[in-house]
Amino acid sequence: MIRTHALTKVFRARDREVTALDHVDLDVAEGEIFGVLGRSGAGKSTLIRCVNLLERPTSGTVAVGGRELTALSARDLRAERLRIGMIFQHFNLLSSRDVAGNVAVPLEIAGVGRAERNRKVAELLELVGLSGHAKAYPAQLSGGQKQRVGIARALANDPRVLLCDEATSALDPETTRSILDLLRDLRSSLGLTILLITHEMDVVKSICDSAALMEDGRVVESGSVADLLTRPDSRLARDMFPLGGPVDGKGSTVVDITFRGEETAHPFVSTLARTYNVDVNILGAAVETVGGRQVGRMRIALDGGFEQNVVPIGYLREQGLQVDVLDADADVAGAVDGPAAGRIVGARIAATAPGAAPTFAKEA
Repeated sequence: MIRTHALTKVFRARDREVTALDHVDLDVAEGEIFGVLGRSGAGKSTLIRCVNLLERPTSGTVAVGGRELTALSARDLRAERLRIGMIFQHFNLLSSRDVAGNVAVPLEIAGVGRAERNRKVAELLELVGLSGHAKAYPAQLSGGQKQRVGIARALANDPRVLLCDEATSALDPETTRSILDLLRDLRSSLGLTILLITHEMDVVKSICDSAALMEDGRVVESGSVADLLTRPDSRLARDMFPLGGPVDGKGSTVVDITFRGEETAHPFVSTLARTYNVDVNILGAAVETVGGRQVGRMRIALDGGFEQNVVPIGYLREQGLQVDVLDADADVAGAVDGPAAGRIVGARIAATAPGAAPTFAKEA
């Protein structure tokens, strides 16, 4: 639904150039909620403004719904923009207009008649839970209510794509949850594709199907959240589930375990210790609900070297868990706030019949 190729944006001021976007490739599937994370200055907001060409990219292409926006005439681009809604961080409401008047602005611009406009505004306010606030003014609303007005306004022209630029960063945690719930419901009921810019990992964990991490104008990692969680080198996964500080593997084998769904209820660590008479030290663990499903990661240390623990590690793999053996010399840090994490140096343990010794092959 949304695709950018080699998207580049360079801002020029006198004799200075700043590259805000550097050959960004992004692919957002129809009907999904896609989150873009990164620090301030990473290029997130520039990216979303280039998607609807509020900012004209220096080079590269943007396509929405199969149409390349960067190749359209000004007239055709205006028509396409009607199908792309946008929600802003600071609401951008007109203080001189009441709630109904704010929602009606896009309809007025599109030339919709008064009767149809009033009907549509009433429908939108009911959709976002503000039916009783049509005559209220922005100064009388809470932050969450203002954002709901912004969402209703963004939906006025029946868009197929909704762009959200830090839509929850100005809200408290409880209000953030209610807005995210609303966006999830709107995606389901209206068939929207949502591109969401955020610096909050909790937002990605709550509603995103896919995510990308940006640094210095580049996408350094992207994929579905489910796939990222199965990649031991994923910086986004490590930030979703921080497991502590440096890996101390002296005299032991340090293992990261990823589990999801019903696996979170299984006592596999205690069973492992009893069955194989191995000492297990839990170094860190986190269980979260991601996209409505429980997902977790755990870091454990097994007494002895890797070769001594091949069979216990094979047992864990037989339970359907992802198991990765870590380099004891590498530090682990958050995806957004720190450097890259440690290397995986163990083995891909082959699945075997229960009770049989698993095979393995060392990796460089």
